Amino acid sequence: MPEPSQNLSAAGHAPQHTHAPTPPEAALEAVRDVQGWMTEAQARRLHARASELHPGATITEIGSYHGRSAIVVSLAAHPEVDVVAIDPHAGNDRGPQQIHGSADEGEADHQAFLANLRAAGVDGRVRHVRRPSQAALDAVDGPIEMLYVDGAHRYAPARDDIRDWGRRVPPGGVLLIHDSFCSVGVTLAILRLLAFSGRFEYTGRSGSLAEYRRRDLAPRARARNALRQLAELPWFARNVAVKVAIVLKAPWAARLLGHDSPHWPY
Repeated sequence: MPEPSQNLSAAGHAPQHTHAPTPPEAALEAVRDVQGWMTEAQARRLHARASELHPGATITEIGSYHGRSAIVVSLAAHPEVDVVAIDPHAGNDRGPQQIHGSADEGEADHQAFLANLRAAGVDGRVRHVRRPSQAALDAVDGPIEMLYVDGAHRYAPARDDIRDWGRRVPPGGVLLIHDSFCSVGVTLAILRLLAFSGRFEYTGRSGSLAEYRRRDLAPRARARNALRQLAELPWFARNVAVKVAIVLKAPWAARLLGHDSPHWPY
């Protein structure tokens, strides 16, 4: 899938700065033992987008878990780019089939998150907002040049995060959504808010990590944009079928669909 164009500065030109980001390989090594659901290809995409941002920009992620994505973008971004991680670490919505949890589990996640940031040397780079995403809308000032949404995957919270936080992405900014065309709730939210919208251009995906660029699309481009997203629905149907096979403990069926892991696709 084609790579999106480079993020633009306020003057409309590619950002010019001398900061050399930590190489993707080093960022991947830094999160090798950090628990979470982010593939190497997805980490590389996050790293690439974060490394393009100009000083003074803001990265905000919704859903941090143990810190894999926060570490990657912090290592990639210019030191003068703000990195904000929003996660209540309340024990709920911790991952696939982990919608309900306990406060103790949430606190354990929080301590793991802090320890992993320290181990990667980025604890001073990340501002953690320990609140639910919809209660944290006032915790980030100004535009958000890179927004990464990986919060609760049910339809209503996914819809609210994409809608309310997505409003903060300025022209030229980037919106990345994990579990796109994979989770039912996230995919329904995308179809409702983005598939037929003229404000965000779909530029491709790495697994379930979909990338959008904030642009105002003309009618013809808007139609093409919708078709590109609708073309992902067969892959979405395959992923749903894989999840059903895993729930029914039918690994043979998942293998027939090209999925060899006991874990949900992401």
